[in-house]
Amino acid sequence: MAGLALSGSNPDVELLYDINGLAKEAPRWFDRTMEFVGEYGLLLAMVLLVLACWWSVRRREGVTGEEAAGSVAALVWAPLAAAVAVLVNVPIRGFVERPRPFFEHEGLEVLVAGKSDFSFVSDHATIAMALGVGLFVAHRTFGLVGIGLALLEGFCRVYMGVHYPTDVVGGFALGTAVALLLSPLATAMLTPVMTAVERSPRAGWLVRRRSAAGGREALIPEARRGATETEERDLAA
Repeated sequence: MAGLALSGSNPDVELLYDINGLAKEAPRWFDRTMEFVGEYGLLLAMVLLVLACWWSVRRREGVTGEEAAGSVAALVWAPLAAAVAVLVNVPIRGFVERPRPFFEHEGLEVLVAGKSDFSFVSDHATIAMALGVGLFVAHRTFGLVGIGLALLEGFCRVYMGVHYPTDVVGGFALGTAVALLLSPLATAMLTPVMTAVERSPRAGWLVRRRSAAGGREALIPEARRGATETEERDLAA
């Protein structure tokens, strides 16, 4: 393997050289694509996936306001979990103080310059996995897609030469732990908020889609009832 001479018997470093070595053999345009995807593209895709899940959840037919509020509350927790996980990572990075791999190992193909902060754990991997697992709690199908994107994000970070594989694994573990362990508490706190939003005449659409017929009946209940009574009298006559 390409990195054996420089990595000794450390499997973490060996795997770093093996994955990053693919960048040396790939065409320049492919490396530029991986740079954008790993730095911005996949996180943007995760945000769009969360929005798509919200659109799907709120448009479900046959759900009560309470059910809709619970589903949206679980979904809202996904981005909040990512934010909490990043905050938790701040003291972890400061405690471990692991330099970026290109500071300690020669011959790496570094696709993103200017990374001078600590390496463990990866913020990108943490955010992506927290979003993916948070989505899985709210919606299984969207969650599986999100977890798949998170795994790809982790691969890209090592491919780009800015993280060790264990940085990525640590990010996956941190994001998963925060999203899962705090989910019951977060959902319990967010559900009443989403219930209040659902009942709001102006903001209710954020939680549950109103049908056109339902909206008209809600606006003119008295006229509807009067028309029904007239029809009943005509039939009786």
